[in-house]
Amino acid sequence: MTAATHSTLFPQVPETADAVLDGLDPEQREVALALTGPVCVLAGAGTGKTRAITHRIAYGVRSGRLQPASVLAVTFTNRAAGEMRGRLRQLGAGGVQARTFHSAALRQLQFFWPKAVGGDLPRLLERKIQLVADAAARCRIRLDRNELRDVTGEIEWAKVTQTVPADYPAVVAKSHRDAPRDPAEISQIYAMYEQLKRDRSVIDFEDVLLLTVGILQDRHDIADQIRSQYQHFVVDEYQDVSPLQQRLLDLWLGDRDNLCVVGDASQTIYSFTGATPDHLLNFRTRHPGATVVKLVRDYRSTPQVVHLANGLLSQARGRAAEHRLELVSQRGPGPDPVYTEYADEPTEAEGTARRIRDLIAAGVPAGEIAVLYRINAQSEVYEQALADAGVPYQLRGAERFFERQEVREAGVALRGAARAGGNDSLLDDAEDLPAQVRAVLSTKGWTPQPPAGSGAVRDRWESLAALVRLAEDFARARSGATLSDLVAELDERAAAQHAPTVQGVTLASLHSAKGLEWDAVFLVGLTEGMMPITYAKTDEQIEEERRLLYVGVTRARLHLTLSWALSRSPGGRASRRPSRFLKGLRPGSGSLGTVASGASGSFERGALAGRRKPRGPVLCRVCGTTLTEAGAMKLMRCEDCPSDMDEALYERLRDWRADQARELGQPAYCVFTDKTLMAIAERVPGSGGELSSISGVGARKLDRFGADVLAICAGEDRGTGLDED
Repeated sequence: MTAATHSTLFPQVPETADAVLDGLDPEQREVALALTGPVCVLAGAGTGKTRAITHRIAYGVRSGRLQPASVLAVTFTNRAAGEMRGRLRQLGAGGVQARTFHSAALRQLQFFWPKAVGGDLPRLLERKIQLVADAAARCRIRLDRNELRDVTGEIEWAKVTQTVPADYPAVVAKSHRDAPRDPAEISQIYAMYEQLKRDRSVIDFEDVLLLTVGILQDRHDIADQIRSQYQHFVVDEYQDVSPLQQRLLDLWLGDRDNLCVVGDASQTIYSFTGATPDHLLNFRTRHPGATVVKLVRDYRSTPQVVHLANGLLSQARGRAAEHRLELVSQRGPGPDPVYTEYADEPTEAEGTARRIRDLIAAGVPAGEIAVLYRINAQSEVYEQALADAGVPYQLRGAERFFERQEVREAGVALRGAARAGGNDSLLDDAEDLPAQVRAVLSTKGWTPQPPAGSGAVRDRWESLAALVRLAEDFARARSGATLSDLVAELDERAAAQHAPTVQGVTLASLHSAKGLEWDAVFLVGLTEGMMPITYAKTDEQIEEERRLLYVGVTRARLHLTLSWALSRSPGGRASRRPSRFLKGLRPGSGSLGTVASGASGSFERGALAGRRKPRGPVLCRVCGTTLTEAGAMKLMRCEDCPSDMDEALYERLRDWRADQARELGQPAYCVFTDKTLMAIAERVPGSGGELSSISGVGARKLDRFGADVLAICAGEDRGTGLDED
């Protein structure tokens, strides 16, 4: 037996059934021993729920009380199902079926379709969006690409909530749901979509569940055959079950009650997809004799992070809040959460990137750090700030800002308008650059007021609105700038961020961070209107936003930073307010009578938190104008002021940077950005002090690359170091 067999990568299989129970805490052990009847496990974030249920299944199999083939464990993602299967194999319980709801249903449907219906199962649609487009066209309803995505999402929601086309308008009205189009139109498209599926002999993913439910309801012989095979069920993330999935689960069970469910109502954040915690909250009502076990020992986060998470939920209202779990950290003490107030969004991003760089220098791996935000449109400023700081990053659950379809389309439209110049009638009434951009982007879906509700249309609008704001900032920073100048700026920004995906800091929305964890988490943009999001109107929607923030907080193991900006852009009016969810939690925010935990952590305020003095105005070294745009501040001059850059030196620096990036296995921007190289080539520093005064050349990069850069600036071969002043 090799030493590797004993490593954490190759854990030894427990020798006996009792050995499976070793290392479980008392509550996890109680879960593992509860092998019969209904069992409800209320498991808080970081409490080892997957460990508890996999050890439960493994103990049942190893003790001979459960047959592997008779157990069906279902969850919601292929990743979670794969992880569960892997853990079961390590515990000596191979052969147990661990699948998603759709995967389990599809397997059954494929097997029983010839017997129940006859012939082959209709072809499964991988993507339903084209068929929805065809249905809309048949109804003579015109949908753009983003409306098409939203209507497709509405059809999916209607099907998982078991709403038929004719009932859709009434159900939407009753549930106060924001429909992306007139509900009558969606009902019409939905009905035509179903007709086209029948005509073309295809089914979608929701049909997999619906058809399986239909067969099990109508064919008792088939239902009995499935029930004879699967006699014990485990459902993970039970708070996310839809009405349709619950109906399928009921049919699998029949009149039996060997069901174990695991969930946390405080982590219900997907109600827009049809998920509801009602089945979890009603479990004890439906199963009066159920064994209920609460897992509250948090093994993930420090007491400081757990204290904040508990305080956040203590302010919650509604039914889910009545069943909240008070977590108890099992880790040693760590640093207090840091609350940071910034003057504006670019400064918030810059400050966040600087803190991340400091954490990496202190030994925290970049892959163990995450920046989490409410909507994907917030990513661009953090992509830019991390690139400027030389920190590698990766986006999760979203394309890079400049790779998004709507941003690419906007770039094409702006480029065309710039080429047309005065010949474009669209720009006739546009008095300045921002007005020109607004006019062009209005043809792509931008409007002065955001669309109601959430979804793809709102996401598209947010991306276009970010471009409008960038144009406004650009025009303020460069008086007399043209549309062509803005297009060039956009191209340069896109090029600077067009690096291969690397292992680095994770940028992700709060929704896509569910189920993940990092050593250090930065929760950014925590202002009213963003957290809670502006279109959260009802009490239920507000409470789901609070739960979303709770999910973000509980992703952190050790370091947690919460930040917000008082204005959008430098010099803007400081009219924003920190999120209401932080009241009574952050120092100096007052306290609420319902907040038993009290405020803790450190609070920082300033232009750049962590600096002792706020940053003063940055002046152009050519004309003396105050600079506000990040690229201009890096160059220390207005973009349209004359440049005295040494072109040959710039090219030598670029060649050197390419070699360094290859050796380090990182994108070129992680060495120095193009703007930093331009600034170096303009100022030609002769000493370490002069080089360090250039934005983008911090102490770490000075130590690492300073000798090479100074040698190149002096005309020597790169790699020949110079003494610093």
